[in-house]
Amino acid sequence: MRVLQLGKYYYPYMGGIENHLYLLCNELKREVGLDVLVCNSQRANVTDEVDGVRVTRCYELAKVKSTSICPTMPFEISRRRYDVVHVHFPHPMGVMSYLLGWRAHRHAVVVTYHSDIVNQVNLLKAYRPFMDLLLERADAILCTSPDYMSGSEVLAPFLKKCHVVPYGIDISQFEATEDVLARAAAIRARFRNRPLLLGVGRLIYYKGFEHAIRAMAELDAELVIIGTGPLRGSLEQVAREAGVAARVHFVGEVHNQDLTPWYYACDLYVLPSTVKSEAFAIVQLEAMACGRPIVNTAIPDSGVPFVSRSGESGLTVPPRDAPAFAAAVRKLLADPELARSFGEAGRARVKQEFSKEVMTRRVLSVYRDVTRARAASAKPLERAQATSRAAE
Repeated sequence: MRVLQLGKYYYPYMGGIENHLYLLCNELKREVGLDVLVCNSQRANVTDEVDGVRVTRCYELAKVKSTSICPTMPFEISRRRYDVVHVHFPHPMGVMSYLLGWRAHRHAVVVTYHSDIVNQVNLLKAYRPFMDLLLERADAILCTSPDYMSGSEVLAPFLKKCHVVPYGIDISQFEATEDVLARAAAIRARFRNRPLLLGVGRLIYYKGFEHAIRAMAELDAELVIIGTGPLRGSLEQVAREAGVAARVHFVGEVHNQDLTPWYYACDLYVLPSTVKSEAFAIVQLEAMACGRPIVNTAIPDSGVPFVSRSGESGLTVPPRDAPAFAAAVRKLLADPELARSFGEAGRARVKQEFSKEVMTRRVLSVYRDVTRARAASAKPLERAQATSRAAE
């Protein structure tokens, strides 16, 4: 089976969808013939091999409203034939390139619908007809949680072809080795071995870190925020205004491979996100794999509370509610046994439902189903064409 993965960027570019695509491709390459087609953040067309996967990065002429303009992408799509073309949404350039470049042959189309376009309303108005056209063309649509699938207005007309395929992670990356535990102990010592809360993510509007910072006024703990972004200055100002600047620590970017000791150093992981732009939050899986309880938010129609279930692997509170957030944190810090039981349940849930192996099996099952269906539907057409040619 030949498969094309059509995404926005690829490793070493860092991002949630990009990390998922890299992990998925590293698993799929053992089972299928695989190509990856993405944008290049530089003005050059480059084809290289990343850990045994062929990656073509298309010349990026410009970027408009966070959307890459890559004029060579339609041509690259049309160059080769595939059994499955797997498109990762949202990706306006990818959608337009596919509609312009695909050949009229019998490949199946699979879409992973990572999230709605929430904030860029004008872009969505222009992009929506083309997105709907490709979703109509798709043989299967993969959704990362049942909540997002049922709550997305975009997906409502296409629910019959939707499948729930959650993200997976490489659980082996989050093992408690001697080195990891030693580094975790050193991190805790930096913060005077006080109760430690951890949040990881881009410092952007929907992450809601300002609410976790305000909650610190009611907590006897330290908060570490890992990540960079345009809101760092305003978040530091929130910490000063709340009188907690000495206990809120912005440590900047930490590479994915170096995050594990930070998870083991913390007492619990906090996810104060506010809107469904936070569609899933893979970082919850990483913290859960390390046995850390989660405090997250009940974002409507988002997969966030599906990943870490309230009362099972952590506690879920309303978005933008700093007092409720503080109360949930206090409850877990005051009850180590409850926190431990949540952490163990979270680790077990990740192993059962969110490993890279489980994710890949589910994706391959969809590939096989759609290619079989395409082949079956093609046979009557081929017979009819043969009969027509014989009559002529």
